[in-house]
Amino acid sequence: MVYEITEQKKVGLGLIGFGLSFTFLGVILYFDRGLLALGNLFWLIGVGLLLGWQSTYRLFTNVNNLRGTVCFVLGLFLIFVRWPIVGIILEIYGVIVLFGGFWSTVKAFLSQIPFVGWIIQYPLMVIEQLVRGSR
Repeated sequence: MVYEITEQKKVGLGLIGFGLSFTFLGVILYFDRGLLALGNLFWLIGVGLLLGWQSTYRLFTNVNNLRGTVCFVLGLFLIFVRWPIVGIILEIYGVIVLFGGFWSTVKAFLSQIPFVGWIIQYPLMVIEQLVRGSR
């Protein structure tokens, strides 16, 4: 599987990284609203650049992803009205629901990276075999 990385996708990945970094700093610094808001802004713009604006719109407005979209937007709203802990929890749940179908693609992409691929493939393969064997 070949992944084409254009300049726009590189910028998107960078913005997603900045968004995650700002969100992490916001959580570490006692749920600072400004850092959390910047992290969300960078993350959303990065996802839009990485996936494309139409694909991002379709992802968020898809009927199957409605629960994830509502949780993410409600979490973003709660951050802005000074309930950052509940907001972050809702946002994390919303992102997991929204991007649940992408985990296998992300795993395939990360497995191509030399050191990260070994870490991902070996331990997860063993865990998956244990889980499948216990059923």
